[in-house]
Amino acid sequence: MEFEMQENVLTVKDYQKLRTSAGWSELPEQQIETALKNSLFTIAVKYQEQVVAMGRLVGDGCYICYIQDLVVLPEYQGKGIGKYIIERLVSYVREQGIPDTNITLGLFAAIGKEGFYQKQGFHIRPNDHRGAGMEIILPVHQDTGA
Repeated sequence: MEFEMQENVLTVKDYQKLRTSAGWSELPEQQIETALKNSLFTIAVKYQEQVVAMGRLVGDGCYICYIQDLVVLPEYQGKGIGKYIIERLVSYVREQGIPDTNITLGLFAAIGKEGFYQKQGFHIRPNDHRGAGMEIILPVHQDTGA
């Protein structure tokens, strides 16, 4: 199988399709458009003109970055695509870094996928040196002007 990797061309349609293939909720188009526009870097992997995988990087580009999305369609998993995406994202982060500094590259692994990321050099938190990753989901309400 010959795969083609494209950088910074991920579309709203392909992003939504890959999200739902992973069992994630659908998002409004405007939210996806803004998220993609504000991403540091995106990868779309194509096979026979169809996007079959993606990776998305967010952060400040010099101190903290996060792999926010990494999705490979189920029928294409186990072919090295995810590893290839991780390698390119890591390479991109290193390219952006300031010489003689460190960049923290974080992510939230889906349940059951931790081993994949450990094979790529990531460490589970909490550990002896770092606390647990945490999150809060904040609803955004339309301002009614009242």
